[in-house]
Amino acid sequence: MKIIILGAGRVGESVADNLIGEKNDITVIDTDASRLRELESRFDLRGVVGDGIDPAVLAEAGARDADMLIACAPQDDTNLVCCKLAKMLYNIPTRIARVRNTALRSQPELLADEGFAVSRAFCPEESLMNYIGKLVEHPEALQVREFSLGHACLVSVRARGGAPVVGLSISDVRQGVPDVPMRVVGIYRRFLHEADRFVPCENSTRIEPGDEVFILSARQQVDQVLAAFHRQVGERERPMRRIMIAGGGRVGFRLARHLSGMGDFQIKILEKNEDRCVYLASQLPSNVLVLRGDATDEHLIEGESIEDVDMFLSLTSDDEDNIMASLLAKKLGASRVLALINRRSYAELMHGTQIDIALAPAQAVLGELLAYVRQGDVQAVHSLRRGVAEALEIVVRGDARTCKVVGRRVGSLHLPHQVHVGLIVRGLPAPDSRSTNGSGVDDAEADDPGAPPVVPEVIVPTNSTVLQPGDHVILFLPNKRLVHQVESLFSVGATFF
Repeated sequence: MKIIILGAGRVGESVADNLIGEKNDITVIDTDASRLRELESRFDLRGVVGDGIDPAVLAEAGARDADMLIACAPQDDTNLVCCKLAKMLYNIPTRIARVRNTALRSQPELLADEGFAVSRAFCPEESLMNYIGKLVEHPEALQVREFSLGHACLVSVRARGGAPVVGLSISDVRQGVPDVPMRVVGIYRRFLHEADRFVPCENSTRIEPGDEVFILSARQQVDQVLAAFHRQVGERERPMRRIMIAGGGRVGFRLARHLSGMGDFQIKILEKNEDRCVYLASQLPSNVLVLRGDATDEHLIEGESIEDVDMFLSLTSDDEDNIMASLLAKKLGASRVLALINRRSYAELMHGTQIDIALAPAQAVLGELLAYVRQGDVQAVHSLRRGVAEALEIVVRGDARTCKVVGRRVGSLHLPHQVHVGLIVRGLPAPDSRSTNGSGVDDAEADDPGAPPVVPEVIVPTNSTVLQPGDHVILFLPNKRLVHQVESLFSVGATFF
C-alpha cells in the first residue's frame, strides 16, 4: 500500500515505524528538512520537504497513485485542508486526519466528502485519555482493550503468587473459574538477563508468578478475570480514590476532567508553569486540586501524602521527568504508578521495573489507524507489546462458496502456529463500512436511534465451534508478521461482491 504521512513529529514517526514493518511504501512530508533526513536514515521511507497544503508538494509525494493519506501535523487546519486537497485533486481513497478540536469531530457533516473530506478523524490526546481512564477503572490491569463495540475486552495482567489461578495449567484455569468465561491467549515470561519471552499457550502451560498474561473475556467479566490472576485468595479489592497527576498539559488536563466526572475521585495535578496552573484551576471542576510544583521534588510530593495515593500518573512531555517522578512516587509509597514514555527504548528499559505501567503514547492511537491499513473486513486492531504483537477483530463475510472459514469448525482452521481465536461475538449489526467520521457511533444505531440495544452473544470457542456469517472473530497474534496469513484466510472471494 502506498501511504503518505503529513507530519514528522512523534505521532508521524510512530505511525511510519509500524507501517514500514508491514512492507508499505511510505512517504513523509514535513517542512523540517533535518527531521526528514533523520527519519530517512533510520527507516526505509522517502521524505519530501514542503507544506502539505501545497498541491505541488502532494504531487511530488506521489498523491496521484497513493492509497492513503495520514495527516498528523500539529495544526488541525493543515490536516483538514490537506485531506480536502487529497480528495479533490488526487482522489486518494482513504484520508485520515489528526483533529484536536472536539467541536469539529462532533460534526460529521463537516468531515464528510462535501466538507473537509476526512475518512476518519482521530485525536491522540483523547485516545490516550480513554486508554488511561480504563486503567484507572481497572487498576489491576496492565492493558485494557475493547472490541465489538465494547462487548468484549482483552486485558493483560501481571500474575501474582497466591492468586486463585496462578500455578495452574491453562486447562485447569478453565475448570478453576468455570463461572468466568475467558480465554488465555498470550503469556510473556521473565527470564534472567534477557527480555520477556512469549510462551505458547498450550493446555499444559502453567501460569507462573510474574507472568504477563493476556486474557479475552466479555466486558462484564473483566474485574473477575483480574481478580483471578492478580488478587490473592481472601484479599479484598482496594478502592481507587486518590489520584495524583504530574503534568497539566493536554493529556493531563483532559484526563483530570474525564476522571472528575467518572466517580468519587480525589484528584491532584502538579504543574510547573504558573500560567498553566491558573488556566487549569479555572477550567477544571472544584474537586480537582491544582498545585504548582515539580513532581520530582521529593519534599513536595511527601507533603501531599504520596503514601496515600492509589495511582500516580506522570504525564509530562519529558520522558526522563516521567521516569524519575514515577520511581520516586513508588519509592515513597504510591500504590501504583504509570509513566508516559515516548521513546521506545526507554519504555522497554522500564518494563518490569518498579514502574507498574510504562506507556508509549503512540500505542494508544495506532489501532485506530491500523484498522484502515488491514485488508478484508478488519473492524479493530490493537497494537500490543510495543508493536510486536497484535489483537485483531475480523468479521466473517460471505458464504461457504466464497469464504474459507464459513461453516468451518474453529479447530479445523489453518491458522498460523500460536495464533489464537480468543472470542467470537455473534449477533452484532452487520458492519456495512467502517465509521467515516470518528464519532464512534455504530451505523445501525445511527439509522434507528429508537431501536432496542443490541445484546450480542460473547462465545469462548472450542475446537467444535462453527463460524457463521456475521461473526466477529477476535484473534491474538504474538507476532504481527502473521497478520497477512490471517487476513488471507478470512478474505472473501470476488464472487461475493
